[in-house]
Amino acid sequence: MKSIILKTATEYLLPILLLFSIFILLRGHYYPGGGFVGGLIASIAFVLHSFTHGVNSTLRLLPVHPSGLVPFGLVLSATSMLLPLMAGKPAMTGLWIEEPIPVIGMIGSALFFDIGVYFLVIGVVLTILFSIFQYSE
Repeated sequence: MKSIILKTATEYLLPILLLFSIFILLRGHYYPGGGFVGGLIASIAFVLHSFTHGVNSTLRLLPVHPSGLVPFGLVLSATSMLLPLMAGKPAMTGLWIEEPIPVIGMIGSALFFDIGVYFLVIGVVLTILFSIFQYSE
């Protein structure tokens, strides 16, 4: 895309959208939001960057290829879902740490499930969209 205004705005929007996606992720197990919505917002940030700078430039921003996030997210979500079985409780039972963390609040297995979904959504959305972008160029 040739718009200098959008290209400049994207430089400021990328970190803001990523911070907002983390905010939505962390508030998700108390209020609406969570891993799915946060992952979509983070994906939108990278897609916007790829519109203005190209897919290869955006891939250089990411520490791993988006397809590598999919198995990581699946393993994290599955582990947090099955961890209560090791404690003698039914699957997907929430396990919580006793003391709340000052900024985040109570941390439990639901947060780790949301983080896994967050990485899974980012990986799937970016893999699909970047594949489409690379073949359309």
